[in-house]
Amino acid sequence: MVSAMPIETGNRPKVLLVEDDPTLSRLYVAYLERAGVEPCHAASVAEAKALLADHTPSVVLLDLILPDGHGFEVLEALRDGEFDAPVIVVTSGGSISSAVQSMRAGAYDFLVKPFSPERLQVTLTNALELRRLKRIERTLTAEGGGNTDGFESFIGVSPAMQVVYRMIRDAAPSKAAIFVTGESGTGKELAAEAIHRRSPRAGAPFVAMNCSAIPRDLVESELFGHLKGAFTGAHASREGLASRADGGTMFLDEIGEMDLPLQAKLLRFIQTGTYQPVGGDALRKVDVRFVCATNRDPLGEISAGRFREDLYYRLNVVPILMPALRERGTDIILIARHYLNQFAAEEGKSFDGFDPEAERLLLAYPWPGNVRQLSNVVRNVVVLSPGGVATAAMLPAVVREAAPPRLTVPAAMPVPAGGTTVRPMAIVEREAIEAALAVAGGNVGRAAALLEIDASTIYRKKREWPKPGS
Repeated sequence: MVSAMPIETGNRPKVLLVEDDPTLSRLYVAYLERAGVEPCHAASVAEAKALLADHTPSVVLLDLILPDGHGFEVLEALRDGEFDAPVIVVTSGGSISSAVQSMRAGAYDFLVKPFSPERLQVTLTNALELRRLKRIERTLTAEGGGNTDGFESFIGVSPAMQVVYRMIRDAAPSKAAIFVTGESGTGKELAAEAIHRRSPRAGAPFVAMNCSAIPRDLVESELFGHLKGAFTGAHASREGLASRADGGTMFLDEIGEMDLPLQAKLLRFIQTGTYQPVGGDALRKVDVRFVCATNRDPLGEISAGRFREDLYYRLNVVPILMPALRERGTDIILIARHYLNQFAAEEGKSFDGFDPEAERLLLAYPWPGNVRQLSNVVRNVVVLSPGGVATAAMLPAVVREAAPPRLTVPAAMPVPAGGTTVRPMAIVEREAIEAALAVAGGNVGRAAALLEIDASTIYRKKREWPKPGS
């Protein structure tokens, strides 16, 4: 009989419990209420489908063996109805294979009877967090114009990049200065371009200057322009980038390379919107939005006396930190595939992705040069290989040799009597994760690559481990 408790009332998350055993149903309902969610009970496949026809649960707690069918039918109904509720399968110890099959069919996790309320609480919390993150991802994807692999010119859907995408969206319409930080090769200029394209200034110029690529004695002239005769070699007056950026966006990359005297002039330019060309006396006024970037630690540069503190706080109105590639998980594979297709087209070759071992090596490598280095590695593969599937052997030695070997952990341990003993899966699982983390130097992303699982799985499993002394 369907519980009279509605599934959509109140503000608590709603959990649909599908369980035919009355005693267990009452116990699980008590567990769920203790966990702070609102339970709704169905005792059969038919009752579950009837509830799903009118209501949307946040999570489904599903027994597989039901009086009128199998729990797979409820999974199918959830999939056909495009529900986003994670499904936690409840099974007995002798039916774990069915639970594994259900996960292949779309279930999120499973619990083996009997389980404690604490175990349910952890699994439920993780499932609700997964649902929340997936909803955020769908929202960001929709706002990004339907590109499921990234945003603007970026490729990647990792949580670290979703934060960047959100900040770009929020900051772009304003006039506030933006300071982008991050290691070399992380895409700081792409961020500046995305901010410009999403701003009201999109139709005006986007002007970029790399302060480290211009001789120090010419940076001021490049930025503000100069008059004829202002210095030796100035045979004609020249317009500077400040004038060309009028009405648009100016991107100053590697701003930490700018000399302190010029930093003072830049500060005045940002504060007043006015500047003087080199060799000139008259002030010129422009309307410019500033985006600046550096791969150095700004506060460290201030402490060392190489960067003006007042300029930093003038620029750092909206800070955006670009994550290193090694922090972006499987974004590495998305980017590598993009470059593989792009460079193959340029070289007139045909490639069919990377094989699993090549992907493992790409995920395990730390990428000190970030996306720029990954681009070079993939181009190397395309140029030096005939085509087909890109294998591990095609990768440069620096990538192949940096990755630790595949990790193997025995599932059973020998005993003196000559037989074997089967150890609990939770213990074997924990040992495998801890061993992978040790090999990877504590880097969760690299450990996940070694184990060929998602990094989120490691975080989830670690939260479930008993606390020391408990």
